[in-house]
Amino acid sequence: MTIKKILKGNKYIYPLLKFVRKIQKIILPNFIFNVNKILRVNGIYRNSQYEKLKTLKDKHKGERCFIVGTGPSLIIQDLDKLRNEVTFSMNSIFLAFDETEWRPNYYGVQFPDFYSKYKSEIDHLDVEYKFVGDVISKQNKLSNEYYIYPLNLLNHTWHHQKYHTKFSEDAFAVIYDGYTITYSLLQLAVYLGFVEIYLIGVDCNYSSNTNNHFKDYGVVDPLAFAAGEKMISAFKEAKKYADRHGIKIYNATRGGMLEIFERVDLDNVFSEENVV
Repeated sequence: MTIKKILKGNKYIYPLLKFVRKIQKIILPNFIFNVNKILRVNGIYRNSQYEKLKTLKDKHKGERCFIVGTGPSLIIQDLDKLRNEVTFSMNSIFLAFDETEWRPNYYGVQFPDFYSKYKSEIDHLDVEYKFVGDVISKQNKLSNEYYIYPLNLLNHTWHHQKYHTKFSEDAFAVIYDGYTITYSLLQLAVYLGFVEIYLIGVDCNYSSNTNNHFKDYGVVDPLAFAAGEKMISAFKEAKKYADRHGIKIYNATRGGMLEIFERVDLDNVFSEENVV
């Protein structure tokens, strides 16, 4: 019998060990995160790696933007339509750059394994702004071109029964993990002042045995089978925030399982403007 099995069989020791691990994994990191946030937001600590974010506050106040995911429904023709729009994208989107002249204004990455695999490509991307979660900056020395945001993982690194997250309007204070970088970019878009946001390529129909991205990039998420359900639970929080603050979030994805936001046809978005 292994030590682990022996400990599991003890009704006093095993629960105590689980509680200690929870303190190490969740309670203590969140306490430290929130103390640093208070010091930073109140101007007591002014030399944090997040200072650059403040220069982007309300940069696009009252404007619209498009957040381009990398789901399997994404097609190159849709990217071409966005060349005159303000756009965000993420992760493996650069795999499409040899097929289109479109480039996102804002690019984001927060998954350490993905950054490690494609560090050279990401560091040399020809985009105006690069966002990166501090889970990456804590492990890598980054150039000054990056805008680093404080990512609060909440309890998402710990097995739990209920999915939950929060939505932040102040990216300098905190960006809450929503099981996908798309959720982080939504919070950043609000921080930049956008009031009309369109999602493209955000399918949310992850599974363990199908293609989950528009191009295979060779980084496997072992928890992919539950990713769609987790993301949808987070997007519900984004919808609540948007409704309370007069922000419109539309889903222009071609298919997929995300039904939280009002669906629109991307072709119609541009054709109606041309008529006007």
